[in-house]
Amino acid sequence: MPAERDGSAPVPVMVSGEPEMEALGGRIAHALSPGCLIYLQGDLGTGKTTLVRGLLRGLGHHGGVKSPTYTLVEPYRIGRLRIFHLDLYRLADPEELEWIGFRDLLDGEGICLVEWPERGAGDLPAPDLLIELDYSGKGRRLRFTPGGDCGRSIIRALGVPEGAIRT
Repeated sequence: MPAERDGSAPVPVMVSGEPEMEALGGRIAHALSPGCLIYLQGDLGTGKTTLVRGLLRGLGHHGGVKSPTYTLVEPYRIGRLRIFHLDLYRLADPEELEWIGFRDLLDGEGICLVEWPERGAGDLPAPDLLIELDYSGKGRRLRFTPGGDCGRSIIRALGVPEGAIRT
């Protein structure tokens, strides 16, 4: 499911292991803003939930972080921020998004992190940022494609030169 393209090429990032993936999540956390919608797309075991764990810890969460594979949504409140971690892997039909109240989560105040967004294709809005995760030897290759201001801010926070991101 491609992000609504703004003319920017995907930005590649290589990660060598779980600690580095969590650290990357922490860096992303510092550029988040309320209303941000991020899609995490990749095969099983590529590190989607690990990236989310690092992001939540980067925001100050000290509890456990599990994949919401069976619950579909795991909500977190960290200070004044509301974060919703969704896993659509078990979604049988994109219309089930209405049943879980997905549109209510897009109130402009919460941050939504969506694993397996392709399972909701056609019923999901375009993301602010698409993060694609792939295996690369013993590490992982991530591609960041911005679709909105929040996505561009995150890519800037990762140290991508200003000229590489079109606005």
